Amino acid sequence: MRDSLIEIAPGRFRVARKNAPVARSALPCPYLITDEMPPTEQVDGRFYTSKSSFRAVGRALGLTEVGNEKPKPKTRATAAPRVKQQRRDALQRAFARYRAGERPMRK
Repeated sequence: MRDSLIEIAPGRFRVARKNAPVARSALPCPYLITDEMPPTEQVDGRFYTSKSSFRAVGRALGLTEVGNEKPKPKTRATAAPRVKQQRRDALQRAFARYRAGERPMRK
């Protein structure tokens, strides 16, 4: 099989290939997320087919939808100023002892 060349600029060529069609879905709007869902029971005992109404009832009842909650930022136990100062002091003491010639004993 021999491929033909196409001149794309003076003195520049590329291999002529058949362009594959762009992948398209058979759906009219493939990227559209609808509000419809199968009938789902909420904790109030009613069935909902609308995602927005299902979520609204859950929020009104104080429920947290898994995946949409905003977790509080974690704080380190060692982030307290007193603990930080103790850590700095311990490091300064260790450096001073090392500079003074003290070395850990080896077994």
